[in-house]
Amino acid sequence: MDPMREAPVSQERQRQAATPVTFTGRKTLVAAAAMVVLIAGALLIRPARAGDDARPPGPSERARAAVGMGAPAAAVDLSALIADREQWVAGHADDEASWAVLGSAYLEQARRTADPAWYPKAEGALKRSLEVRPAEKGNFDAMTGMGTLANARRDFGTGKKWGELVRAQAPKRWTAYPVLVDAYTGLGDYKGAQGAMERLVELRPGLTAFVKASQVYRDRGWREDAAMSMEHAGGAAKAPAEKAYVLFRLGELAWERGDETEALRQYEAALRTDPAQAEALGGRARVLAALGRGGEAVRDYRLALGRAAVPGLALELGELLESMGRGDEARAVYEGLAGLAARSGVNEELVLGRYEADHGDPSAAVRRLTVEWGRHKSVQVADALGWALHRTGDDTAALEYAKKATDQGLRLAEFSYHRALIERGLGDEGGARRHLEEALRTNPRFSPVRGPLAKDALAAIGKPVAGGPENMQPTTPWVAPELPKAAKPAAKAKAKPKPKPAAAGR
Repeated sequence: MDPMREAPVSQERQRQAATPVTFTGRKTLVAAAAMVVLIAGALLIRPARAGDDARPPGPSERARAAVGMGAPAAAVDLSALIADREQWVAGHADDEASWAVLGSAYLEQARRTADPAWYPKAEGALKRSLEVRPAEKGNFDAMTGMGTLANARRDFGTGKKWGELVRAQAPKRWTAYPVLVDAYTGLGDYKGAQGAMERLVELRPGLTAFVKASQVYRDRGWREDAAMSMEHAGGAAKAPAEKAYVLFRLGELAWERGDETEALRQYEAALRTDPAQAEALGGRARVLAALGRGGEAVRDYRLALGRAAVPGLALELGELLESMGRGDEARAVYEGLAGLAARSGVNEELVLGRYEADHGDPSAAVRRLTVEWGRHKSVQVADALGWALHRTGDDTAALEYAKKATDQGLRLAEFSYHRALIERGLGDEGGARRHLEEALRTNPRFSPVRGPLAKDALAAIGKPVAGGPENMQPTTPWVAPELPKAAKPAAKAKAKPKPKPAAAGR
């Protein structure tokens, strides 16, 4: 800086410092001090935390930040946030923002515990927020919460409506797009899900965006991109609950591609980071069963169900017990499955349809899954409905749904196995062999029940006959055809000799 310019400024500061404070100046200083005290008091009693506060965030503040980002939160932090917001709204019933936060916290608690009692609480808090400030006045937090709640209950049509309503009113509000990714995926609109994900990454790159990107890439069959996006999410994760969720998702990706060692490593890392995570316990049980450690797998399944009574995990436990010859225990699990699904507060038609197809009444599975297909045209419903139709003997109709499940891009051994058996029922041994090999190449131990059946089916079909498929070789030896000979060129006519000129002088 130019010293010639700095000098006058310094002299002016010295002059001001030497000037005595007048009575008016003292009144100004006192007023300023009083204002500082008032601001400090407001910061202490305000419900929200100041962004520039140097204090480390407390449990409720950590949970509020996670809920606001659509990220997982620790159980203890959630409990603190719920208690804090319940106490606040008891005396401030018209605070729509706090009602929206409370509803989202209830919803995250429902996700962690699979306790259906939290869903009505979440809905009540979010509706109260919308009563205070309706959707048409831009209550975006409550609208987003309602969409997330609908998706959690697997009512993807309603989730889509809420997400699109927020997007229509505020296209640049990033919180609408995670709702839309989940809703479009559940409805089978994978192109729409990819578009919403790309817009989310553009508006707000971070943990939530990278998790949704991984989800979209996985559904398209782009495994490397899915894994890379989830690793980016791990880099963006801060709280232990967030890191544990990312580790769990990495374990799922490894399991689906048949890498049991990596899957087990990721699941166990998730449990070390957040021991209360039931999803990672269920994942570890799945891998232990594949590794032949059935007793440990049963233990983990039961622990996971004790923390979060998820019907899908109960179905896996029943099939594991069945594969171990513990039929009585398996039947007890199956008998409780319908009641568990009814109490879950979530649309569990897909799980119940899969159960009926393999262990109950396949005709009932077709009826149940046909209705579900009318609501949600996802690849998961297509695969389950195709398999149920196969179990009733209608392989022609089954193949159409099996193609919808496998041609989208998602690569799951279970889907390939189902399509292979359907093709075998139609007499297409070539297609059956190809898809059985694909299933076993993707994940050879994808199911304790169907994995061994896939190996047996492939062995029964055997290898293709020598010489290629049937009717590809002629029935008689090849004989070279007799080709027409080329015509000889016509002989040139001899030129007549020119007459000699007469001799001169004759």
